[in-house]
Amino acid sequence: MKIFPAIDIKDKKCVRLIKGDFENKTEYETSPFDQAGKYEAHGFKNLHIVDLDGALTGKTVNLDLIQEIVSKYDFKIEIGGGVRSLDSIRQYIDAGVEKVILGSGAIKNKEFLKEACENFKNKIALGLDAKDGNLSVSGWQENLNVKTIDYLKEVNSFGVSRIIYTDINRDGMKTSPNFEETVKIAEISNCPVVISGGVSSINDIKKAKELNNKKIEGIIVGKAIYDGDIKLDELAKEIDA
Repeated sequence: MKIFPAIDIKDKKCVRLIKGDFENKTEYETSPFDQAGKYEAHGFKNLHIVDLDGALTGKTVNLDLIQEIVSKYDFKIEIGGGVRSLDSIRQYIDAGVEKVILGSGAIKNKEFLKEACENFKNKIALGLDAKDGNLSVSGWQENLNVKTIDYLKEVNSFGVSRIIYTDINRDGMKTSPNFEETVKIAEISNCPVVISGGVSSINDIKKAKELNNKKIEGIIVGKAIYDGDIKLDELAKEIDA
């Protein structure tokens, strides 16, 4: 079980949103670069980054900051947020990230997802953000009348290398992830799945590991770290050797 501590970037700062609402955000004192340093110092190997500026604009707004983190620290980084062109993917790959997360652009345009998977083999992750079983896009501001499971079945053969499944109702709420729905996604998916949204305590990490589901690759931890509900020392003990 890989643990992905999270960094969400807005205006060069670390922030966390409640249910993806840009009007309901918490800014933290630490910079994204310094926060990455804390994670590395505790022995984390994987890092989940979201460029919230990119999610709003559809551009790689914080590429310079990502390049700085990649060059300074030794992480396997997955990054998403407004990636809507092959050029944007290439910029991130060239910067040295392990996987680029596609969301709205891929969900609205399946051909873009297919092309991205063909051009960047084993580099494309797919972010499936669901609210009440339906997909949401555009920074979660637009709810599609498309069942998450139905969409996944349509794109399952494209060659996506990882799925990040987020229950929006739980994201930033610290009410525990939607393990049940994540397991359903994992059963259908042709690639590994990462749990996202709602991690509230170290018990959620232990529960994820106890699922003992080989299709579930890891779990993302964000707000609970920043708010001190999960200490990095105790989280680091859960890192797989």
